[in-house]
Amino acid sequence: MTRPSAAPDTTGDGASDRFGTGPAATSDQTAEGSAAVPGADPQGIAEARRGPTVPVAAGPAKHRAPAPDDNRFDQVLEELRKQIRDLEFAEGLPNAEEGRTLQADVLAQLSDYVLPRVRRPDIPLLIAVAGSTGAGKSTLVNSLVGEQVTTTGVRRPTTNSPVLACNPADVDWFSEASFIPSLPRVRQQGLAMPGKDGMLVLAATEAMPPGVALLDTPDVDSAVAAHHEFAAKFLDAADLWVFVTTSTRYADARVWEFLQVARDRDTSLAVVLSRVPRRGRRRLLDHFGAMLEANGLGNAARFAIPETDQVKGERFTANVADHIRDYLAEVAGEAEQRDRVSRRTFIGVIDSFRTRVPELARQVEAQIETGRTLSTVVDDAYAGAHRRVDTSLVDGSLLRGSLLARWQEVAASGELAKSLRMRGRRTRRSGRAEQAERGQRVSALERALRDALEAAVVSACEHASDEIEQKWREVPGGGDLAGKALDQPGTGLLSQQIRQEIAEWQDDVAEMTTVSGATKRSVARFVTFDRDIVALVLIIDLLGYERSRSGGGAHAADTSGPSPQRLLKGLFGAQSLRSIGETARDNLRRRVLGLLDRERVPFDSALASAGIPSEDSAVQLYQATYNLEIAR
Repeated sequence: MTRPSAAPDTTGDGASDRFGTGPAATSDQTAEGSAAVPGADPQGIAEARRGPTVPVAAGPAKHRAPAPDDNRFDQVLEELRKQIRDLEFAEGLPNAEEGRTLQADVLAQLSDYVLPRVRRPDIPLLIAVAGSTGAGKSTLVNSLVGEQVTTTGVRRPTTNSPVLACNPADVDWFSEASFIPSLPRVRQQGLAMPGKDGMLVLAATEAMPPGVALLDTPDVDSAVAAHHEFAAKFLDAADLWVFVTTSTRYADARVWEFLQVARDRDTSLAVVLSRVPRRGRRRLLDHFGAMLEANGLGNAARFAIPETDQVKGERFTANVADHIRDYLAEVAGEAEQRDRVSRRTFIGVIDSFRTRVPELARQVEAQIETGRTLSTVVDDAYAGAHRRVDTSLVDGSLLRGSLLARWQEVAASGELAKSLRMRGRRTRRSGRAEQAERGQRVSALERALRDALEAAVVSACEHASDEIEQKWREVPGGGDLAGKALDQPGTGLLSQQIRQEIAEWQDDVAEMTTVSGATKRSVARFVTFDRDIVALVLIIDLLGYERSRSGGGAHAADTSGPSPQRLLKGLFGAQSLRSIGETARDNLRRRVLGLLDRERVPFDSALASAGIPSEDSAVQLYQATYNLEIAR
């Protein structure tokens, strides 16, 4: 139930001279004031008074459901329920708690109140007696029924499970199949007995007329939160609220939160002020009446029960509750009047969806926007990582430290010249020591190259991950999502993946040099070359050797020695070299992008599994609300 947070105005003016809208009681021993109901049958009231054990006069067994006759309304309501039922909210993110509360509120009222009344024209009129702790709700229910159906006691809160009194002919309708199916229940056998928390007790009694049910609900201000949430669930499913509070509790905020919900939904409502002391009674009733007026509830039927010890067998004696019984007799005694009461509440609930469903949509939109924010952080972080790696691949910044030293060793040893061989000339057999030394130098250069590329990608990924974690933690609940992402299996395998991609890339580059061959005619006729060494030379050139050598790079280094580009141009020619270089660079960028995409998967997965509403869910809610207005 949506509960307004504003406290009631306890200083309202305009207190009425008499509490209630009907004639005042003639004795101090009875409650003061009762509400006359337009269109009620006086004879029905008299009949109710003559039946001491029957709270309402006998009338038509059922009342018609307040809904259109065609199936279009049912279909639109069912579609609205589906849209609301399928909503997801991300736990811990902003608007999750508010969204779930609204979702449960509207969904429960659609399922437990609106749709049953659209689909069944013979639903019994459900009157819910609710209110404050110690207000005497159970005593009042027993008195209205005329026999004990619910237990009372001095221990508060007493009603730990609701009790529903109805005629035996109606008890099957309140079974799990029809009435709040998710709620377990038990049928009362013999004397009234309390059920278990969260269980509905069905009390079938001939004292209740067919077509009317009376529900004793848990306290709305119970210290046990589950009790007042439970009470709200039943109030959402009722046609008429009889709200009972005491002369000492009527100004409590919780009381007015529920009363304001009734006002906002235009629910059929009667209020009962109980335990009213003789001394200061008029001033107290006037003040309570003024509060009702100030909170927009001036038209509610009003009753008062004096502070009395006239209780026997857990119900009032004498005529303490007769005026409330008479009122309910008028409400439920005629089919037309029942229909009027139920229709008012029904229409009020449907009207409330005009604001409640859009409010739910706004909570959905807020979560969607939070999801967009978190997703954008991931996109931006890994786009930045890609730019950093891409820049480092061409600006010469990697050609320093170990990689530069290993390159200079290979260049100074003459390995580049030795890699070129004249066609038809046998190569001189080198000694084993020389070959081993050559292999070590080339292998060291390859390891240094892979280490440099790996370090560049790892650094960019770590920077992106840190940036995401930092920015996600700035969003409430985002820190938990970041923790889940970083704890996912598979993280930490980046270095292994990078080395595999680099090795495959080197093979691709070597293959490209082999396929292209020495394309410069003056060279191709006489020279062959070692493809692996030439591939290394090409990679060094691609990493920005010439830029570093000229001092144009951000990390200029000592790159004295033979120029890779001069050697490569001599082999392939400028145009062919440019084509090979562009293909090789694009190949490496694609592989790096694939690595970055794999690295962001844990963050994307954390967002996908968080339960953030889908992008179109809010639009669908607005559309369903519009369809409901059209169908009405």
